[in-house]
Amino acid sequence: MKQGGYELVIYPKQMNIRKKRFSLLIAFLSITTVILAQQVGSNSPYSRYGYGLLMNPVSGASEAMGGISYGVRRSQEVNWTNPASYSKLDTLTFIFDFGISGHLARMKDGVSDPGDFYNGNLDYVAIQFPLFKKVGASIGLLPYSKMGYNFEAVRSLSNIQYRETYRGTGGLNQIYGGIAWEPVKNISLGANLSYLFGNFSRSSVVAPASGLIGETKYGYSFRELKYDLGLQFTYPIDKVRSVTFGAVYSPQLNARADVNPTEMLYASDPYNTPGLAPSQILKTDTLRNASFQLPHTFGAGITYSTNRFLVGLDGTYQMWKNLEYPDLLDNLSSENRFNNLFRVNAGMEYVIDPMSQNFFQRIRFRGGLSYSNSYSNFSVNDPNDPVNGVGKYIGTFNEYGINVGLGLPFRDYMSGHVSMLNIGFGYTRQQPNTDYMISQDMFKISVNMNINEFWFFKRQFN
Repeated sequence: MKQGGYELVIYPKQMNIRKKRFSLLIAFLSITTVILAQQVGSNSPYSRYGYGLLMNPVSGASEAMGGISYGVRRSQEVNWTNPASYSKLDTLTFIFDFGISGHLARMKDGVSDPGDFYNGNLDYVAIQFPLFKKVGASIGLLPYSKMGYNFEAVRSLSNIQYRETYRGTGGLNQIYGGIAWEPVKNISLGANLSYLFGNFSRSSVVAPASGLIGETKYGYSFRELKYDLGLQFTYPIDKVRSVTFGAVYSPQLNARADVNPTEMLYASDPYNTPGLAPSQILKTDTLRNASFQLPHTFGAGITYSTNRFLVGLDGTYQMWKNLEYPDLLDNLSSENRFNNLFRVNAGMEYVIDPMSQNFFQRIRFRGGLSYSNSYSNFSVNDPNDPVNGVGKYIGTFNEYGINVGLGLPFRDYMSGHVSMLNIGFGYTRQQPNTDYMISQDMFKISVNMNINEFWFFKRQFN
């Protein structure tokens, strides 16, 4: 259009914004589908018991700070661990957050050479958006536990040697939706409703020197609803300093699932020949309505923050002791299967000047420590007594972790919103408390992208 000798060009800004939003939603759905289509990677023999290894997923920024989250309250970061944090989001912002990671696990039993195992995971996908003033919401997909192991032992019976191999795959995931409301200034309440689901498969394969190979396999599917309630209270010391206290409670879950035990004979190892039909089915059955329980969970944390510095401390307690779980899956009893779990996390973040024009002065430096005991006990074999030493001891482990990371900011100068590329490095040590157990060192590199979009502002001109 010509006006006053100049050509005025009107760009279809609103159409471009809609396309951008649609593309992000498509990306969210696509990544969610990928997670649903694959199991979370693991190579730990300790994932054989209970529900596997518990994940404790947190955002990339929180993970680099040792895992603190209950008292973290930020307007440009998704914090699903405490749903009360969603109300901090302003009415103009949409957040898209996802994380990936790579793992190296080194296992040592004190007898053979250390074994190294590599895994890569898509850790989580989450979005957060405002509903009304002081009301925010979030949805996402998170891992709850993972199971994956493949190890073997040579045994003898009546002077006959055979190789026994133990294998397991599967895991629990949760799709959550949450909402938070700030009814009174500095006090926020929130809740998550999650659909907890997953499939497990555990097998024992006995391979004699000659003859058919026997496999005993247990498979089951888990489906249940899970609830999380959150509270956050912020005490403003002055304009830039504040203290936030957070608390979370998740009630005990009482679930039922069908367990399918089978015993089959194969001409060769079914693991090496996928899809191989059994030569003979010795037993196939379904244990209906087996009882599974997940614990009461209590969490509390506190953070102190300024415009340049944040430090926090979290504590979590889970009441696993004496929960119901099918005995046939691990040959343990309700008295010695689970331990009450206690986890503590501490961490900090520092930025030189968040408003500086110098990119390096706006980088966020993070670090943290963590400690946890194992919720599950393990049946330990004595290798010096291969016949009578099977399941002779009950053992467990303690887990120690250290994390460091960087937050690389990318500012949208039109809106003032800051997206963040978070890079984290973690080391975890699983230290057993009983002889003949495996110690595990885990090295982790994680990358998380936190995208802040200015979605809900109506531009009056282009």
